[in-house]
Amino acid sequence: MGTEAAVLTDEHLLAEIRSAADGIRHELDRLTDESVLQPSELPGWTRGHVLAHIEGISAAVARQVEYARRGEKVELYDGGQQARDQAIEDGAHATADEHRERVGAALGRVLDAFAALEPSEWDAPVRFRNGVVRDAGFALWRELVIHHSDLGTGCNQQEWSSGFCHHLLGFLEPRVPEGETFILRPHHGEEIRLGEGTDGVILEGRLQDLAAWLAGREIGRGSVRAEHAGEAVSLPAIGPWPSALAAK
Repeated sequence: MGTEAAVLTDEHLLAEIRSAADGIRHELDRLTDESVLQPSELPGWTRGHVLAHIEGISAAVARQVEYARRGEKVELYDGGQQARDQAIEDGAHATADEHRERVGAALGRVLDAFAALEPSEWDAPVRFRNGVVRDAGFALWRELVIHHSDLGTGCNQQEWSSGFCHHLLGFLEPRVPEGETFILRPHHGEEIRLGEGTDGVILEGRLQDLAAWLAGREIGRGSVRAEHAGEAVSLPAIGPWPSALAAK
């Protein structure tokens, strides 16, 4: 992994998850029936789709934690990918009040699940990514921060913290195509190398824009500039999201 991100303690991670959840709740308080039907920043999805997905992933992660505490492992979504997709479609058309109730309840459930953990239980195995509860916590952090921006209500990647960006870049390193290396040069901060290939592409821009680009999000024209063999080139292609079931 090519990033220099500081390792978060479990307590700090929980604080970050709570802060991200507060950001979602702030948006929920401002939404109207009309605004939830407006397009989000994700192609083909309204804000209602994004909110239904936030509800679903929050409940799914809570389920991972709850079962892990009993020494059991279950799939991320009850019913798998098909059930996950159908729930998003069904929930997308809810009213603003319904989204406030449903998303709020799912956030409350997952926060309670993490808050109830004993220190050793952060290392309890989960089925998600064949990891541990801590991995599910990092996944929820990513989902809440990124999808807050995807709502298209004014929050964007420029509000992402440096720590979050470094974490996200490390997580997304598998998107670097085989045989290539991305040499990231943030405007402020140390160089970050992702990938283990021999063909290096230099990418310059704000740390937040570099992270958003690798996450497949829209960035301003010219926000990230690419250079290869001393010449300006188009931004390189990137591979798929690291997990087939993780939300994009």
